[in-house]
Amino acid sequence: MDIVDQIRFVTTSIRAKRLHSFLTGLGIAVGIAAVILLTSMGEGLQRFVLAEFTQFGTNLIAINPGKVKTMGTSLGVIGSERLLTLEDADALRRLPGIEAAVPMVQGNAEVKAKNRTRRITVYGVGSDMDTAFQMRVQRGRFLPADDARAARAFVVLGHKVNQELFVGRNPLGERIQIGNQPARVIGVMESKGQILGFDMDDTVYMPASRALDLFNREGLMEIDILYRRGNDPEEMVAAIKRLLLARHGQEDFTITTQQQMLDVLGSVLGMLTVAVGALGGISLLVGSVGIFTVMTISVRERTGEIGLLRALGSTKGQVLLFFLLEGTLLAALGGFAGLVAGFLCANLIHLLVPLLPVHTPWSFVVLSELLSMGIGVVASLLPARQAALLSPLEALRSE
Repeated sequence: MDIVDQIRFVTTSIRAKRLHSFLTGLGIAVGIAAVILLTSMGEGLQRFVLAEFTQFGTNLIAINPGKVKTMGTSLGVIGSERLLTLEDADALRRLPGIEAAVPMVQGNAEVKAKNRTRRITVYGVGSDMDTAFQMRVQRGRFLPADDARAARAFVVLGHKVNQELFVGRNPLGERIQIGNQPARVIGVMESKGQILGFDMDDTVYMPASRALDLFNREGLMEIDILYRRGNDPEEMVAAIKRLLLARHGQEDFTITTQQQMLDVLGSVLGMLTVAVGALGGISLLVGSVGIFTVMTISVRERTGEIGLLRALGSTKGQVLLFFLLEGTLLAALGGFAGLVAGFLCANLIHLLVPLLPVHTPWSFVVLSELLSMGIGVVASLLPARQAALLSPLEALRSE
């Protein structure tokens, strides 16, 4: 019996017991569908977060006050011997290879424009913040490069703030009140949308020195460094560290490169994807037990058929191959059905919940189908071996 006859024999056997075959492949289908659905959601979330995180570029370095201790968190302003200052930002800006050094202060304040009032997030930043974070001004201009301690009372509005405070009017040149400070609007930013949950359109940008006064702070929350592409980030970190050590006298700051943040984020999200995939793997384990059980029962029910095959000249290897092919084919068909079901469910969820990112890599599809076939082989191996070892005479006599 050649391979074509063997395949025909197996497919005929599967078609003859449709309900039996359907129930055998159902467990694998459910497991594969679960794996595809969960890993698609995990992979989609990972790609979404990484895309959000890297849209500012990858040549950024963040400096925070306080030294990271064994607890793994920055002590911030409270734990720092000397706070990060505007003078630190100016000194860092003069380092070779540095394109921008952005002082950063963040807080919440009430903003008034004539008869309209809103409470929003206010960022105190430097004049090159738009360059460092790849943001564009839609109207007017960004904050001018004034002296760090004598910055003029100018502000730049986020896209959403402009639409809500100045409905149908040009805001340029208008005066607004931010907390207890008056300011003049000199620009409006292009819409940036939400980034990792922060609405960049619902904010106001003002000079960092004025934000320090507004929020009654003595030091900066962060200094963000943009260095020229092509420079070695480790060398840039070393240069920044040497400068701040000379200014502060000790390492009371934390330097984090964009790549370090991406590595940590990628590892966390990768573990999340593996975890949700493992949950689907439990369903596959259940499916493999189902195939093993059904194939074992099938061997017992077809003992006479096995004896007839052996009497007609089929070898032990051919009998073994019959049952391995049957189990593998059932698992492959179940896996394919699970792939289709998982893919449709993932896209249906994305259609119903557009904010939930979903992505199904082709590598997952191929690996899932190969996995289902592998499960079919492993689960059918012991029953197929039992069938191959049956004595032809005893098998026929059982009939």
